[in-house]
Amino acid sequence: DEKDEPFVLEKDQCWVLADNEKLKPKEAKDSRLFGPVPMTGIVGRVIYCLRTAVDHGPVQNSHYGMRKDSPVLEVELDVDDMVKNHKS
Repeated sequence: DEKDEPFVLEKDQCWVLADNEKLKPKEAKDSRLFGPVPMTGIVGRVIYCLRTAVDHGPVQNSHYGMRKDSPVLEVELDVDDMVKNHKS
């Protein structure tokens, strides 16, 4: 919301947002509802990194992890949309 005050996360905190476009912001159960998440509360791994419109790609994890992540990237990843909506 434009009226929200800016803030800075503490070290080892993460701000998580729901990616379900069908939900309105007030319906999403994410950091807008419960605030920052400590890094120790996050289980998972990064599978794709977008730094800029030209600097992005899959993150090199273990061979096992990359085999498991490959189908997810094939179905879920829309690079054109991600790059178009990326704010540098």
